[in-house]
Amino acid sequence: MKLPKEFQLVYKRGKASHAKSSVLFYLKGKEYKNGFTASKKVGNAVFRNRAKRRLRAIFQELSPKMITGTYIFVAKESIRNISYANLKNDMQGALKKVGALK
Repeated sequence: MKLPKEFQLVYKRGKASHAKSSVLFYLKGKEYKNGFTASKKVGNAVFRNRAKRRLRAIFQELSPKMITGTYIFVAKESIRNISYANLKNDMQGALKKVGALK
Protein backbone atom coordinates (compact mmCIF):
# COMPACT_ATOMS: atom_id res chain seq x y z
CA MET A 1 0.00 0.00 0.00
CA LYS A 2 1.34 3.38 -0.96
CA LEU A 3 -1.55 5.76 -1.54
CA PRO A 4 -2.94 7.82 1.34
CA LYS A 5 -6.48 7.01 0.10
CA GLU A 6 -5.89 3.31 0.77
CA PHE A 7 -4.67 4.02 4.29
CA GLN A 8 -7.60 6.34 5.03
CA LEU A 9 -10.11 3.73 3.86
CA VAL A 10 -8.74 1.15 6.28
CA TYR A 11 -8.55 3.69 9.13
CA LYS A 12 -12.21 4.66 8.64
CA ARG A 13 -13.85 1.31 7.80
CA GLY A 14 -11.55 -1.21 9.43
CA LYS A 15 -11.31 -2.61 12.92
CA ALA A 16 -8.62 -1.30 15.27
CA SER A 17 -6.75 -3.09 18.02
CA HIS A 18 -4.25 -1.45 20.37
CA ALA A 19 -1.30 -3.31 21.85
CA LYS A 20 1.58 -2.07 24.00
CA SER A 21 3.94 -1.58 21.09
CA SER A 22 1.71 -1.06 18.05
CA VAL A 23 -1.77 -0.44 16.71
CA LEU A 24 -3.37 -2.74 14.15
CA PHE A 25 -6.01 -1.64 11.64
CA TYR A 26 -7.68 -4.49 9.74
CA LEU A 27 -10.19 -4.52 6.89
CA LYS A 28 -11.44 -7.79 5.38
CA GLY A 29 -10.73 -8.28 1.70
CA LYS A 30 -9.97 -10.82 -1.01
CA GLU A 31 -6.22 -10.24 -1.14
CA TYR A 32 -3.36 -9.49 1.22
CA LYS A 33 -2.30 -5.87 1.48
CA ASN A 34 -0.21 -4.42 4.23
CA GLY A 35 1.25 -1.16 5.40
CA PHE A 36 3.67 -0.27 8.16
CA THR A 37 4.05 3.21 9.62
CA ALA A 38 5.97 4.86 12.42
CA SER A 39 5.62 8.50 13.43
CA LYS A 40 8.42 10.76 14.54
CA LYS A 41 7.46 9.99 18.15
CA VAL A 42 9.19 6.62 17.66
CA GLY A 43 12.50 8.39 17.06
CA ASN A 44 14.75 9.40 14.23
CA ALA A 45 14.79 7.70 10.83
CA VAL A 46 17.01 4.87 12.06
CA PHE A 47 14.59 3.89 14.84
CA ARG A 48 11.50 4.32 12.64
CA ASN A 49 12.92 2.10 9.90
CA ARG A 50 14.05 -0.50 12.45
CA ALA A 51 10.55 -0.56 13.96
CA LYS A 52 8.96 -1.09 10.54
CA ARG A 53 11.47 -3.85 9.66
CA ARG A 54 10.64 -5.68 12.89
CA LEU A 55 6.89 -5.39 12.24
CA ARG A 56 7.36 -6.66 8.66
CA ALA A 57 9.41 -9.65 9.83
CA ILE A 58 6.78 -10.72 12.34
CA PHE A 59 4.00 -10.12 9.80
CA GLN A 60 5.73 -12.52 7.39
CA GLU A 61 6.07 -15.13 10.13
CA LEU A 62 2.39 -14.90 11.05
CA SER A 63 0.92 -14.43 7.55
CA PRO A 64 0.21 -18.15 6.91
CA LYS A 65 -2.12 -18.11 9.94
CA MET A 66 -3.92 -14.93 8.86
CA ILE A 67 -7.14 -14.29 6.95
CA THR A 68 -6.90 -12.27 3.73
CA GLY A 69 -7.44 -8.55 4.04
CA THR A 70 -5.71 -5.23 4.47
CA TYR A 71 -3.46 -4.77 7.49
CA ILE A 72 -1.87 -1.58 8.74
CA PHE A 73 0.54 -1.69 11.66
CA VAL A 74 1.41 1.59 13.36
CA ALA A 75 4.46 1.51 15.63
CA LYS A 76 4.18 3.16 19.04
CA GLU A 77 6.96 4.82 21.02
CA SER A 78 7.37 1.77 23.27
CA ILE A 79 8.47 -0.44 20.34
CA ARG A 80 12.03 0.78 20.88
CA ASN A 81 12.31 -0.98 24.26
CA ILE A 82 10.46 -4.23 23.62
CA SER A 83 12.00 -7.59 22.80
CA TYR A 84 11.22 -9.46 19.58
CA ALA A 85 9.32 -12.20 21.45
CA ASN A 86 7.14 -9.69 23.31
CA LEU A 87 6.51 -7.77 20.10
CA LYS A 88 5.38 -10.97 18.41
CA ASN A 89 3.02 -11.76 21.31
CA ASP A 90 1.61 -8.21 21.12
CA MET A 91 0.94 -8.57 17.41
CA GLN A 92 -0.69 -11.99 17.85
CA GLY A 93 -2.93 -10.56 20.55
CA ALA A 94 -3.95 -7.66 18.33
CA LEU A 95 -4.69 -10.03 15.44
CA LYS A 96 -6.88 -12.18 17.70
CA LYS A 97 -8.82 -9.13 18.91
CA VAL A 98 -9.84 -8.13 15.37
CA GLY A 99 -10.53 -11.74 14.32
CA ALA A 100 -7.80 -11.90 11.68
CA LEU A 101 -6.30 -15.28 12.64
CA LYS A 102 -7.54 -18.56 11.15
